[in-house]
Amino acid sequence: MSHPGATPSDRHRVVVIGSGFGGLTATKALKRADVDIKLIARTQHHLFQPLLYQVATGIISEGEIAPATRVILRKQKNAQVLLGDVTGIDLANRTVKSELLGHTYITPYDTLIVAAGAGQSYFGNDHFAEWAPGMKSIDDALELRGRILGAFEQAERSNDPMRREKLLTFVVVGAGPTGVEMAGQIAELADHTLKGAFRAIDSTKARVILLDAAPSVLPPMGEKLGKKAQARLEKMGVEIQLNAMVTDVDRNGITVKDPDGTTRRIESACKVWSAGVSASPLGKQIADQSDAEVDRAGRVKVLPDLSVPGYPNVFVIGDMAAVEGVPGMAQGAIQGGKYVANTIKAELRGADPFEREPFDYFDKGSMATISRNSAVAKIGPLEFGGYIAWLAWLFLHLIYLVGFRRKLTTLISWFATFVANRRGQLTITEQQAYARIRLEELEEIAAAVEGEKAAS
Repeated sequence: MSHPGATPSDRHRVVVIGSGFGGLTATKALKRADVDIKLIARTQHHLFQPLLYQVATGIISEGEIAPATRVILRKQKNAQVLLGDVTGIDLANRTVKSELLGHTYITPYDTLIVAAGAGQSYFGNDHFAEWAPGMKSIDDALELRGRILGAFEQAERSNDPMRREKLLTFVVVGAGPTGVEMAGQIAELADHTLKGAFRAIDSTKARVILLDAAPSVLPPMGEKLGKKAQARLEKMGVEIQLNAMVTDVDRNGITVKDPDGTTRRIESACKVWSAGVSASPLGKQIADQSDAEVDRAGRVKVLPDLSVPGYPNVFVIGDMAAVEGVPGMAQGAIQGGKYVANTIKAELRGADPFEREPFDYFDKGSMATISRNSAVAKIGPLEFGGYIAWLAWLFLHLIYLVGFRRKLTTLISWFATFVANRRGQLTITEQQAYARIRLEELEEIAAAVEGEKAAS
């Protein structure tokens, strides 16, 4: 894979797009390789996305799950971290175009690793995002924390019973792992952490609804674990509404279509969207320039060696890659990153790129936490739930956090939350607390004026 005439000062150039699990793993695995690496990402941190819901519900701080990428890689002398939004990939000329604050940068490569991840999918209804944020970034989590806690604060000041009911109704769309975890934590926040903290309202009366168009909870984990999770959520007071398709979302609530074709309305000020993912638009760019195809979620259908058809020097990993049997989870990205790094190192030593062993994903199982002391886990043929699954979930997620200090502070935060019912991250800014309230008031005033005009 080395190019003709390479010298010690002109080493093999590897460009990595994305600082998530796949991109960071591949970069770190190339630490001792004779390459120069440029890691380009639109954020300056590595995000431990599985714990975003804990930031949104005040359990841990964003700093505990989002360390600065350049600090992680500061001792890796062959890697340079570059902040920028990658807007173009030119496969023929082997260049990557990125933008930062109005400036455009062109970065050449010999090998390209695309690990740009995925965003929230609203299935063609992108306008839903304004009223039902997803959970894919630190910004999303902090926005949701502001909306969740802000709803309780607004309810405390409201004298209108109907408005209070709307403010204390929380709807989570999507009954996958993220939705289950989010619904469970909102319920625990209301029933335990905030209990007795208000005078005009009773936080334990908050209504938490988890709905999905699918017929079951946690479909990827099977019927047995799905029923376990559903039973536990219902015991906590979470309302489960399945076979319910969301057809509209606005400031005051959502519209749902049931299997019989009837539509109904749920009044809710705070909605959370966790119903689908959409791969980075870079996937389509790659497909347009090669023989690759993209699936419905925009993921690139790569070859067994995770490369793009016709371009053995371009790899796609993580949430952007459509590989049969490999879920869009952290483990798939981590293992893909290690595989690609090992492939690059082998070919720098002279291995034939046309004799690559296919990527072999090892399924380490899947887990989802529901509440304090309760989770479900599927590891190989084993399916179990309850306290043991919860401990396993805590241990596994602690292992994958970057840095000893973050492991320690997260462990302390978990202890405070799960043992003492105390959450240390319940602060929201004035901008989060008041901006939306003012917007709502202005809209209500405008609507009242329009109503008076129509009446006259």
